[in-house]
This record gives sequence, C-alpha cells and structure tokens, in this order.
Amino acid sequence: MRKGLYPKLAVSGMKKNRRLYVPYILACVGMVMMFYIVSFLCTSETVRAMKGGDMIQNILSMGRNVIAVFSVIFLFYTNAFLMRRRKTEFGLYNILGMGKWNLARILLWESLIIAAVALAGGLAAGILFSKVGELVMVNILQTQTDYSLHVDPGSVLFTVMVFVPIFFLLLLNALRQIHLANPIALLRSENVGEKPPRANWLLAVAGLVVLGAAYWLALSIQYPLEAFMWFFVAVVMVIVGTYLLFIAGSVAFCRLLQKNKRYYYRTNHFVSVSSMIYRMKRNGAGLASICILSTMVLVMLSSTTCLYVGKETSLRNRYPRDIYMDVTFTDMELSDGPQKDQIRAAFMEVVKENGVFAEHILDYQMADMAGFLQDGRIDLDSSMSAMEQFSMGNFSGIWQVFLVSLEDYNRLMGENVTLEPGEVLMYTTRHQYEGDTIAVGDGAPMKVKMAKGFIKDGTDSMQIIPSMYLFLADPEEVLAPLNGLADFSGNKLVNYHWYYGYDMSAEDQVQIDVLRQTWDRMEGLLSGNGFEEIHMVVDGIAWERADFYGLYGGLLFLGILLGIVFLFGAVLIIYYKQVSEGYEDQSRFGIMQKVGMTKKEIRKSINSQVLTVFFLPLVTAGIHMAFAFPLIDKMLVLFSLTDVWLLIGVTAGCFLVFALFYVLVYKATSRVYYDIVSGDAAV
Repeated sequence: MRKGLYPKLAVSGMKKNRRLYVPYILACVGMVMMFYIVSFLCTSETVRAMKGGDMIQNILSMGRNVIAVFSVIFLFYTNAFLMRRRKTEFGLYNILGMGKWNLARILLWESLIIAAVALAGGLAAGILFSKVGELVMVNILQTQTDYSLHVDPGSVLFTVMVFVPIFFLLLLNALRQIHLANPIALLRSENVGEKPPRANWLLAVAGLVVLGAAYWLALSIQYPLEAFMWFFVAVVMVIVGTYLLFIAGSVAFCRLLQKNKRYYYRTNHFVSVSSMIYRMKRNGAGLASICILSTMVLVMLSSTTCLYVGKETSLRNRYPRDIYMDVTFTDMELSDGPQKDQIRAAFMEVVKENGVFAEHILDYQMADMAGFLQDGRIDLDSSMSAMEQFSMGNFSGIWQVFLVSLEDYNRLMGENVTLEPGEVLMYTTRHQYEGDTIAVGDGAPMKVKMAKGFIKDGTDSMQIIPSMYLFLADPEEVLAPLNGLADFSGNKLVNYHWYYGYDMSAEDQVQIDVLRQTWDRMEGLLSGNGFEEIHMVVDGIAWERADFYGLYGGLLFLGILLGIVFLFGAVLIIYYKQVSEGYEDQSRFGIMQKVGMTKKEIRKSINSQVLTVFFLPLVTAGIHMAFAFPLIDKMLVLFSLTDVWLLIGVTAGCFLVFALFYVLVYKATSRVYYDIVSGDAAV
C-alpha cells in the first residue's frame, strides 16, 4: 500500500470520532501532567527546604504510586469506549480487503500519535503547572519561595518510563481484540449485548447483603485503631456491594418499572426504560464506577480539608502548653524525691535568662498503666497483659488508665469535689464507662462518680485506645500493691509521670530558642547523681508546628490532587456513557421520530432516562458518606482531631459543592446526548 496511508487513516479515524478521541487524549494529557507534578514535588529542593518538607515529600511519593495505578485502570477503562466505536470501522476495512496486519498498523500509528501528544502535552503542562503546585504548597505551609520555573529531568524521565509501558499495554490490548474478532463480529460490535439481560435477583440480594455488612461494620466499630485496621476492608465491601447493586439491582429495578403500567406506558418513560434495559449491565458498571469515584473524592477532600482546617486544634490537643516536659520515674518513691525541685528550678532559670514570662503553669503528677477491662476490673496480670490482648486484635477491653490525686484535680479544674471512703472520681475519653464500680488489679472495687472533664495534657491525644482517669483521695493506697510489677518481658506495668509546662507570649522562633536552651540545661542536669532512674522529654508547640503543617498540608495537597484526578475520571466516564449510549440510541429514536415522535417528546424521554439513572451515583455516594462518617471520625482521632462538628460542616460543604458540580456535568452531557440521538450532532 502507498506510503503514508496508515498515518492518514489513523488521523482520519480520530478526526471522524473526535467526540470520543478529544476527551480521551485530554485525559491522557491530564494523567501525565498530574504524575509529573507530583514527581517534581517529590524531588523538589524547594519543597524539601520548607518546614515539614520531608514529611510532605513522603506523603506525595505515596500519592504518585496511587496516580500511576489509577492511570492504568482508568485509561484501560476509557480506551474500551474508543475500541467499541472503532470496531465497526475496522470491520469495514477488513471486508474491503485490509488484513488484520494492516489494521494493526493503523492502531500502531494511532497509539503513537496519542502517546506523543499525551507525553508532549502532559509534560509541557506539568512543567508549567508544577510551579503552581509549588506555590500552593508554599501557601499551605505559610512559607516563601522564588518564582523561577524549574524543570526536573529526572521527573521527566520517570514520567516517560511509567507512561510509555501503559500506552504499549493499551496497544497490545487493542491488537488482541482485533486479532480475536472476525469481520462480521467487528461490524456488529456496537450491537453486541443488545439482548436484554434477565433480572438476577440473587446478585441483587448479594449486593444488598455485602453493602449492609459494610455499613454495619462502619457503625459498629468503637475504637480508632479498629477503624484504621478495618477501613480498607469496609472500602472493598462497599465497592463490591455497589457494583453488584448497580449491575444486577438496576436491571431488577427496571423490570419493576416495567411492571408498573401507570409509569411504564407513558411516552417519556416507555422508550427510556426499554432502552436502559438493553444495556443495563454495562450501564450499571459505569454508574457504579461513577459512584465509587465520587465517594473517593468526597472522602479524601472532606477528611484532608478537615485535618488542615483543624490543624491548630489538633496541635494544641497534642501540646497543651507552649513548653512542655514529661518526666518519667521508674519508682513511686522517686516521684516524691528532691529531683523535682531541681528540675523545676532549672526550668525556670531558662525562662528568666530569656526575659520571657511563664504563664498558665501546669504542674501535677500521675501514674499510668495499660490494662484489660473485664467485669469492672482493670486486669494487670502479666500472663494476659493488655499488649497480648492488643496483639490478638482484641481492642474492645483495652484502656490506658491514669491515676491522679483528687487534690491535683481540684486545683487544676477549680473544683472542690470530695470523696467518701471507697469512692473514686472518673473521667473517660473516646468511650463511656458503663459500670457502677471499678477495681484496679487485685484491689477492692470502688464506687464510681463521673467527673465533668479534665485538662488536656497531650498524653491522651497520643493514645490509640480510650483513656480512663481515676482521681483518688489517696492514690498511693491503690498504687502500693502495683509498684514493682512487671510483664513477661520485664517492663514495669506502672509508670509514674510528672508533667510540667507553661505558656509564653513570644514568637515561634523565641519559643524554639527557649526550648533548645531548656533541653541543653536538662541534659546537663540528668547527667548528675540521683537522676539515673529518671527519663525526661522536653517538647514545644512551636518546634512541632512545622511537622504538623507538613503532615496536614501534605495530606490536603495530595487530597486535592487525587480528588482532581478521580473527579476527572468520573466526568470522563459520565461523558463517554452519554456519548456511547447516544450513538446506540440514535437509531431507535430515529425510528420513533419516523412514527410520529416529536423532538420535544424525545427531550422529555431523554430527561426521564438520564434523571432516572444519572443522579443514582450522587445519591448513593451521599449514602456511602453518611455511613462512613463514624469510621472517618474515629480515624481522624488518630491525628488528634476530635472536633466532630468541624467534620460535619466540612463534609456537608464538600458534598454540596460536589453536587453543584455534578449538576453542571449533567446539564452538559445530557445536551450532548440529545444532540446525538436527535440527529443534530456533527459527525
């Protein structure tokens, strides 16, 4: 054949099917662009030099892997729409004398053109917008950078190395389909699957059961660590249940609509329901994909936005004072020794030397232990310790227990609570205690009085299990029998802590300088005699702020990027669904026009069909989010975020914004569908 024929046929075919190819090429360009931007930020020296930059780059490297995997799945999915449309054209070429080798050469040129445009356009856009991404990171982390544009050759090469194999696999898949099909099958490819599927009630019920089990799992989990461990199991169950319901349940739903004669035998319903049934299996899979992608967008944006908005609250929960010290004693007698006075004096010397004022001083001590709660008793037996229960996956009974003197409670809380002999004042976090009495170890049961609350000391925010504070008139009476107990590894079951901290009205850099000087002073003090059995941690909110901003800012940025990627995927699937169904319905609506159906009636029928199924993914995604909310709330506790109302507001806001965007997409794609089925669309 004449030289240059195959490239011309490839370009001609793409032009004739530009409604399908232009969005597909834009999708390829978008995926390449996003991957390059994330790769660039993962290696950017500017990002690494930012406060918390290392944390951000670690998070982005995981996001880069997600984008790569999603690109493979998404491009294969969308490429299937192209192949379905082109198979008829290839079948015609085959009948006119072209062999499958000739068709393969057309596909090869087509793939080369798309890959070249996608890589060139995606890398160009990525290089341009990588600076935008860098500036977004600067704003999120509240730092500074220059405005010069940089190109990272390593990220360019890595992007090419990832996407060239993807385009090669797409070509192989297309060649496989052409090789296995005969000319008649190619010509009839657009009509394959026209036999209406039967309603599979078994799969529909299975979908309900799986989805119901996932919802029950999300609602029944009580502990943050359990939520984290079971989250991905619940996600898989939701995905499986959603696909089963949309594929099998949607067919069953249409059959029910057909049985409703008052609904079905109307002009705008009769054609739309009949048309939907013919392709509901494929239609259901597309709707399920839209629903899953929509849910992913909502989960990521709502959770990461909530974390970023509430970052200062989370930071303050973790560090209740600007400068904070946790001194651990291995023995109860040491906690009352003279070392405390020496440490306190050294602490305040640094304050005076820097000319700052210590405010809101926090000064108290407590004993802490991990135990297994059973029948109103905290079990500290080393043969069945809390850690063993933890390793067995039994989280429901594990508590972190803190014993504090009633005197310290009244002083810190401004209360004047009194206790009768045999009584204890209790305060719990993350989980309510239901019993009337509580016993620690082998001690006698004590009658429980519930406290209104307790100060935030940062310790509870680090725990992944619920905390129980027991305020006692004489803590030593309960602690004496426990002193010296150890588990099977020789670790003490009870630790004694002294917390000391204060706030200061000073800039972050001043606080960091004071913190460094304090730590140097404490290191010198701990090297002296009498401090061998004492361990100390000195920390400050200003020092940790950069890492917090890096973690939460990185999660927000990654959530935005992945949200855009998944949103783009959902929009493209919606578009292809409308276009492909428009071409398939074109002949049917043409027949209906010939027998007297007006364009106005066609539009009503289209609206009926689109509205019937189009908003199902949005509604279902909203239901998924509602049931996932308790699970997400408990997972965010692991990030020290306990503001439920903030999560509610952010989640509701994200859903409303997404719903508005979804309506705009609906209007645009339904117009395309109408143009095709009414014959007004350009070829």
